[in-house]
Order: sequence, then structure tokens, then C-alpha cells
Amino acid sequence: MTSSADALSDLAPTGKLRAAINLGNPVLAQSDPGSGRLGGVSVALATELARRLGVEPDFQVFHAAGKVFDALADDVWDVAFLARDPVRAAGIDFTAPYVIIEGTYMVREDSPLSRLEDFDREGVRIAVGKGAAYDLYLTRALKHATLVRAPTSAAAIDAFIEQGLEAAAGVRQPLVRYPREHGGYRVLDSHFTAIEQAMGTPRGREAGLAFLREFVEDVKGSGFVAKALARSGQGDATVAPHAASS
Repeated sequence: MTSSADALSDLAPTGKLRAAINLGNPVLAQSDPGSGRLGGVSVALATELARRLGVEPDFQVFHAAGKVFDALADDVWDVAFLARDPVRAAGIDFTAPYVIIEGTYMVREDSPLSRLEDFDREGVRIAVGKGAAYDLYLTRALKHATLVRAPTSAAAIDAFIEQGLEAAAGVRQPLVRYPREHGGYRVLDSHFTAIEQAMGTPRGREAGLAFLREFVEDVKGSGFVAKALARSGQGDATVAPHAASS
């Protein structure tokens, strides 16, 4: 593995590992309502990475992936947990994915929309979390439907309900949870994209990036990622396969 000494100045230039934790994706990170304690696979990975580097983790909390990317210019984080996307790759170097999450649609139970091709039509309004991976993907993919952007992924579900929109787009797990708790809605079995969640660091930190890439392959292969997902109640998320070369 790349020397941690070589990577330390890239990944912990302040003496701590400043890790961007996105609470907008509940598959990756959660905050306990009572104590505020952070949990989830991204928190576990940041903690383990900091341990291997010999520094303390310094969690920088965000409530939407788009806000993590926007904060890149402010130099407030050194590693982040985001979906790989060409727009983000302009400023962030990514590892191979460590988990794969489906992006899909939720509609009302009596909606005529049932196939993926039904959604890209004039008059179909789809709520999305601004700057989320599926927002970036759908912005490129949809030619006729209208995206209605909410500040966060959770707010996108609210916008779908309150504004009477035709669909909400997002990560499968929280979308599936909503009909279970409220009824009257359904989630498509199919998905429009498989979102590759990876670790990233600001571009140009070559030693740090090499260390991160090796780290991700190690924690996938050892079962660390699968165990962290299970501990946080996200055992149905798919651990990404080993990358032959990162």
C-alpha cells in the first residue's frame, strides 16, 4: 500500500482528516435524532481511514451532496463520499466505487407512469434533490420531462407531495420507505441509473488519491464495507465489486 506518510499531507493537511459527511443520503450516513451522533458506512470509513493515517477524524456535516461539491472551493474537507459523476470529476478525483445504489422513481399508487420510458414526456414533472447524483444524471438523460429541484433529497419528496408533481426521483431505499410509512405511493422495480458511490479528494492530491484507492479496495475485500452497511441498517445496499485497477 502507498505509504501513509506520503499521503498524510494530502489527506490531513490540517493535522486531522476533514471528512465531508452527507446526511442527505441515508444509505451512507445517519444522525441519531436524540444525541446527534453520526453513523453509517461513510462515517465508519472516515474513522477507519483516520486511524490508518494516525490522525483524528474531523466530520464536516452536509445535508445534500450538491452542498458538499459546492464547498470544494472553500477548502473545508479533504475526503468526501459522493457518487462519481463527470461534473464532479472536474474538481474531485475519485476512487473506484465502494457501494452501488439504485436511482429510481416514486409515483402515486394510481399513476399511469409504470415504465422508465413513461417519464421522459412533456408535462411530467419530477422532483429531485438539487445537485444529487440522480439530478446530474437526469439533467443529461431527460429531454422532455421537467426537473423540479429541491434543496435536499428529503425535500424533494416533500415537493413531490405538496406540489402534486408526477414523480420523485432518488435513491431507492428512502423512496421505498415512504410508501411503507404513509401508503398511497409505489416505487418502480426498475431503475434509471446505478449510482456508484465512491471516495473522493480534491484534484491534484496524487499521493492521497493513491492511498484512498488502495484503501477502498482493501475495505471492500475484507468485508468492512458490508459489515458497516449492516450495522447501520443498510444491509440491502450492494457492495461494489473489486476494481482490477483503480
